[in-house]
Amino acid sequence: MKFLSDLLKGVIVGVANIIPGVSGGTMMVSMGIYEKIIGAINNLFKNFKKSILTLLPIAIGMVLGIGVFSYILPYCLENHPLPTSLCFIGLILGGVPFIIKPAKESLKKEGKSFSVSHVIAFLILFALAVAMAFMSETEAHSASFNLNIILIVELFFIGVIASATMVIPGVSGSLVLMLLGFYSGIIETIRDFLDALIAFDSAAILHCVGILLPFGIGIVVGIFAVSKLIEWLFAKFPSVTYSAILGLIVASPIGIFAKMGHNNINAISIIIGIVLFIASAWFTYWFGKKTEGIEK
Repeated sequence: MKFLSDLLKGVIVGVANIIPGVSGGTMMVSMGIYEKIIGAINNLFKNFKKSILTLLPIAIGMVLGIGVFSYILPYCLENHPLPTSLCFIGLILGGVPFIIKPAKESLKKEGKSFSVSHVIAFLILFALAVAMAFMSETEAHSASFNLNIILIVELFFIGVIASATMVIPGVSGSLVLMLLGFYSGIIETIRDFLDALIAFDSAAILHCVGILLPFGIGIVVGIFAVSKLIEWLFAKFPSVTYSAILGLIVASPIGIFAKMGHNNINAISIIIGIVLFIASAWFTYWFGKKTEGIEK
């Protein structure tokens, strides 16, 4: 039963990681599995069997979530950009209370009050996220991925960056991929890989593996490196770290709107978007409250 529960949570985290602007890390926090995952990653070589048993169902669920929604989300973003974007923003804002709560608790533990250092951390990360939203004007698509050593190295470092943002609560790995201009290309390549597997197209499979493998290796390397960094930051500067995360969260809607398409926007899409915004914000908050403390 616990395996199935963790599998479902992994699916939700996987879906969150593939939605631009929605943080898989925040979903981990709201479901009470964040510290468990970070601990399992950091102790993988010390307690290999226990860590694998912890991570396996979650990892399988994430792969399933990413695989299925790699078909659904591009269609929604292309044909219904405003309702889809407002839905994403609702999911983000609905999770804000679950970042504010541990932030307040960390201030109490430190015996400190809100200070200039917290404001600076918030503003720096907010400004960084907003700046990144306008850095990339165009996105690469899978058809433009011509395998060469430069692309392989680039994909590796993009994977490192993406994994870092996937692990940090409040930061969207898919949004960062979008800001860097690689979101569409990676999602399309995942779809192409699944289609090639179904069709037993060996040439297409090899091409997709050539793109996804260096990206995947970068993700693994980044997760290990960033998990250690996050553990250290939360141990040494917890309240300031949460302030920085909140800066990224507040800036996320700006990044989403900056990258949103402008087709099919009308009165109906605006109304549907507002309804989805309210519903998704409520769902994230309700789901977080429902699962709060389960893993403790």
